[in-house]
Amino acid sequence: MRQNIIKQLDGYDEVLREIETSRRYNIDVTADKGEAASYINRLHPEKLDLKINRIIDQTPSTKTLRLIPVNQNLPPFQAGQYITIYLETDGIRTGRPYSISSAPNQTGYYDITVRRMPNGLASNYLLDAVKPGDLLQSSGPNGHFVYNPIIFDKTLVFIAGGSGITPFMSMIREITDRGLDRDVYLFYGNKSLNNIIFHEELTGLSCQFENIHYIPVIENPDSGYGGISGFITGDIIKNRIKDIRNKTFMLCGPPALYSFCMAELEKIGVPSKKIKQEIYGEPVNIWQSPGWPENVNPDDVFTVTIKGGGSFAARAGDSLLTSLEKFGIIQPFLCRSGECSLCRTKIISGKVYQPPESLVRKSDLQFGYVHSCVSYPLENLEIMI
Repeated sequence: MRQNIIKQLDGYDEVLREIETSRRYNIDVTADKGEAASYINRLHPEKLDLKINRIIDQTPSTKTLRLIPVNQNLPPFQAGQYITIYLETDGIRTGRPYSISSAPNQTGYYDITVRRMPNGLASNYLLDAVKPGDLLQSSGPNGHFVYNPIIFDKTLVFIAGGSGITPFMSMIREITDRGLDRDVYLFYGNKSLNNIIFHEELTGLSCQFENIHYIPVIENPDSGYGGISGFITGDIIKNRIKDIRNKTFMLCGPPALYSFCMAELEKIGVPSKKIKQEIYGEPVNIWQSPGWPENVNPDDVFTVTIKGGGSFAARAGDSLLTSLEKFGIIQPFLCRSGECSLCRTKIISGKVYQPPESLVRKSDLQFGYVHSCVSYPLENLEIMI
């Protein structure tokens, strides 16, 4: 059956003639069969085995894990991409995406920078339980939050909050390491000075390189602080960059940063086509998102029935993906942000809440599919996975 389908493909006869001609002139690549798949897997592996080479303290709540390969070369990545770390803790197999904070021009290791999250299952494990020499498994590099030289301007305005600095750190390190012709204005918001990740390095780079402009913005500074305080407003941005023309704006940080800074950029006239946002993990306190029904408490528990077998209790404030993991079912995923679509799940009956910014394809919406990582039960459900 499969052979008949292959014969119907355009160009099938031409390929046969080319093979015959190659054999006539003693050009036979039969021995290389499978080489293409092997090469592609080296560049885009499904899984990587990594060892923790070094743990670097950054702030009281943040550490950088330096990861080296165990039995293969590290595939190349673009500054701004992430890897998903897979782990098992408290009897739950799960994973979390972390942007690579090291520069892509060195190939010996990946740095991931982990900040402790409230009740963070993965962050607590990576910050408290692992040590140099321990083994981890990850995905290959993924993500689209990268510099595109065709459509992006050479002058970049980075707006970061908290651990949202990590993809920008990779970009800045690449620019300074390779001497790239790009100007960067980094507005970096944090609650306090001791929460700033990479503060000393960024300060040093901005002093050493004329094209790197580092502007920390502290929400609650100590007395005597002489820098910019409060939130990253449009006035702060425009006072520093002067002219918004011929600049590309890139944002990465917690959800509150997006809602606030997008409005501020609109105030100063930045066109939406000039703004690139990174997808930033599962929402925190999803019940505070616009459109969450008032009659549903995040601690309400509903029954989720899986077509073909099994049911489990799911908390409204937990994503379907998280509840499936607690039940012992592992769905494929990468981003946990509703972007990669690997965790697609069909809702047969019942309702779920999805944040307004969720990215679901039109065809998925038509046939009842959702991304389980950003879908929250609002009543009893029947699903198909």
